[in-house]
Amino acid sequence: MSVVVENLTVRYGSLTAVDNVSFEAPTGAVTVVLGPNGAGKTSTIEVCEGFREPAQGTIRVLGLDPRTQHPQLTHLMGVMLQGGGVYPSARVGDVIRHFCALYGKKVDATALIEQVGLTSRVKSTWRRLSGGEQQRVSLALALAGDPQVVFLDEPTSGVDIDGRDTIRDIIADLAQRGTTVVLASHDMAEAERVASHAVLFQEGRVIAQGAIADLTGVRKRFRFTSVATIDTTELAGAAGSPAHHMGDGVYEIAAESSPRLVGRVTQWLAEQGLPLLSVDMGQESLEDAYRRMTGGRR
Repeated sequence: MSVVVENLTVRYGSLTAVDNVSFEAPTGAVTVVLGPNGAGKTSTIEVCEGFREPAQGTIRVLGLDPRTQHPQLTHLMGVMLQGGGVYPSARVGDVIRHFCALYGKKVDATALIEQVGLTSRVKSTWRRLSGGEQQRVSLALALAGDPQVVFLDEPTSGVDIDGRDTIRDIIADLAQRGTTVVLASHDMAEAERVASHAVLFQEGRVIAQGAIADLTGVRKRFRFTSVATIDTTELAGAAGSPAHHMGDGVYEIAAESSPRLVGRVTQWLAEQGLPLLSVDMGQESLEDAYRRMTGGRR
């Protein structure tokens, strides 16, 4: 395991932001630390990076203590902060070339700039970049030292669809080359696209962790879209299982999909004169699993 966290607690005065947390991030895999804003994700990542002092706990990154052995770790670790860290008038090309030179690992700055999709912005200053472009510069700086482990905090926040695709491809390539990637996010759909493992946070505690395929399991769902005024009690009676309105006219039946269930619901909607706009009989998503574990709370 490239990252091992045991019994981590982080406090800000009387506030306990991270409460006795333990988890592991496998080597050469993408692990996402997930949870709503304020769940303790960034505080945990900052301790792993060696930028924050824990109240208690043992942390090892590549076998090193991020606080007492930070100088050794900086040569092996890449860090993408949630924001900032670049002088406003610094130019994209100059900053990335400077970082590559500082690490001295012969990373090709021109190729790195092209990889993050900023070749056309190489002479632009940081202050003139969009939020998404600034995120891509920050990602390039995290990769300038050819790290063995990379910490990314909300890497696709504020990034447009093309930029997100670029970042996803880079993350996938890192894992394929054996680099350990740990990223913090509150976007569960995005996390499910890029990560193979997840650590689910709620209110400063880990409520579940493991391979995403194991967390979501083989649970199937039956959802359909209709009008937003359906009586879920009557719907449940027709379906023979509890029914829930998920919002925006989306309903979920608490039973695995089957031809009989689909037939019951379809027939009942027809009898009520209600439209059937779409049907979803897919596997439970990571967000579904999180809501199930937390009783629907985010």
